[in-house]
Amino acid sequence: MTKSRPLPNIMVAPNGARRTKADHPAIPLTQSELVETAIACHKAGADGIHLHIRNQQGLHLLDAAGYAQLLEALFVTVPDMYLQVTSEAAGRYETADQIAIVRALKPDHVSVALREMAPSPEAWPAARDFYHWAEEANVAIQHILYTPKEVAMFLGALDEGKIPGTHHLLQFVLGDYQGTQISRPDNIQPLLDLLGGSGTAHTFDWMLCAFGREETDCLTEAVRLGGKVRVGFENSLWNQDGSLAADNAERVREILRSVRAL
Repeated sequence: MTKSRPLPNIMVAPNGARRTKADHPAIPLTQSELVETAIACHKAGADGIHLHIRNQQGLHLLDAAGYAQLLEALFVTVPDMYLQVTSEAAGRYETADQIAIVRALKPDHVSVALREMAPSPEAWPAARDFYHWAEEANVAIQHILYTPKEVAMFLGALDEGKIPGTHHLLQFVLGDYQGTQISRPDNIQPLLDLLGGSGTAHTFDWMLCAFGREETDCLTEAVRLGGKVRVGFENSLWNQDGSLAADNAERVREILRSVRAL
């Protein structure tokens, strides 16, 4: 496999798997809304987009045909954007379903949570097969890691050959949907310290997302530390001053201003 395309500097995550119009009227749910949002966010400064699709009832959907249709539309309207689909379970899918959708779609870029792909030691044989298939199929996986424990588990999987390759795309997540874990800028460095202790055999292209009202501060610190950022209504609806953002493009513009100030 050739070295994967670098992660975008600013990836927008406009909807996620859970929030609806009841949370914010500007959450894009339909294909047309997602295309419009991608165009607006690209103009605002985002060079990538993280894609979730929904069914007619607005529920999270993993569907190869639905993803293919959306990707085809985005290839035309925002050809320069990094287009990444999700494999998130969101309480609706099992690991086997997640693997099946990625194998069927064979996307250029997909995010995969380690905790969902290998929820137990018994799940590792299937997970290993999936990770090695993706490497051979040139499907670039961005590995989602929530905690220092998961980072250590990921590094162990690299050492054991369960996850192939020497260059890896990472997504660090601060906080959670429930708000039980507060996102703070000083939570980032411990994750990087673990990467720094992994030796010289591997290189990492890493990105951060953060839940809640501290999103802007966390993402700005991530860039200061050499990382990239994912911003948008999947993780936070609020601007740095506590005001509710009008839409995803407004969140992109604020992050871009904050990053440029560095």
